[in-house]
Amino acid sequence: MTWEERRRMIPLATRAALASVAMALFLLGLKGFAAWHTRSVAMLGSLADTALDLLASLVTLYGVRLAATPADHDHRFGHGKAEALAALFQVALITASAAGIAWRAIMALGETQPTQAAEFGIGVSLVAIGATALLLWYQRRVIRQTGSVAIMADNVHYQSDVLLNASVIVAIALDQYAGWHGADPIFGIAIALWLAYGAFQASSNAIDQLMDKEWPDQQRAAFLDVAARQPGLKGIHDFRTRRSGSHDFAQFHMEVDATLTVAAAHDIVEDVEVALRRAFPKVEVLIHLDPEGHVDTDNPLVEADVTPHWFGKRL
Repeated sequence: MTWEERRRMIPLATRAALASVAMALFLLGLKGFAAWHTRSVAMLGSLADTALDLLASLVTLYGVRLAATPADHDHRFGHGKAEALAALFQVALITASAAGIAWRAIMALGETQPTQAAEFGIGVSLVAIGATALLLWYQRRVIRQTGSVAIMADNVHYQSDVLLNASVIVAIALDQYAGWHGADPIFGIAIALWLAYGAFQASSNAIDQLMDKEWPDQQRAAFLDVAARQPGLKGIHDFRTRRSGSHDFAQFHMEVDATLTVAAAHDIVEDVEVALRRAFPKVEVLIHLDPEGHVDTDNPLVEADVTPHWFGKRL
């Protein structure tokens, strides 16, 4: 995708992120009043999740705007890791909220006072489900037009809210209509566990980005397969990959015939870059040129013999 294409997509993604923020603010006020009015732990957990939704939506908005900023003099690889840092900040808040909800639910297990105003609590949850479904529909439209990774992640996050609000309805109904007064705190504990699980997943992805984790083996193999098909390429070593935000980076040493002129070797490198850019448009590739048979590393972790094995399998 060219910079001009990205520039045209930015307003669409920004509007989707703003819609997400507006929806979270609306649901936050509505659920806050409902949690106070019904005294439901499950509704309190849903309120906490909506507060985190608001934070996530703000981070998404920040990420979309930041993604629109080209690399600068001080950040030549772009600003992708800012999303991972923001995600870790979210994880801290999610974990604290989950612990607070779980503690309140455990304390409520010993109480005999039922929740109140079931119809109001259920109505609020139904409104939340409808509003979330509308937001999901709009986000999917923007995703189809822009392919925004940030909006896509926000869309996945809001999909879980439908199930969460449905669980609040079940908890309140069981508590007030079926007389099972332990249902509400039990569902509150379940919601706290759900929040903690989401925090664990978010922290895992963020840490992987900050620690420059290698691509999955399948993606690495697909990348090497495209490179190995290019004429004039005699071998690859020191193949390293990493991910930063929505951008991927790959670097390797490429071997060519040692008797080639600099201009001829350069043409081969250009052809390899074009082929890789066509197959992996979101990957920034850095290639170091070496004469055939030259290996300038003694570190086994960078796979000095990656292409002798690879080419052997292809022959």
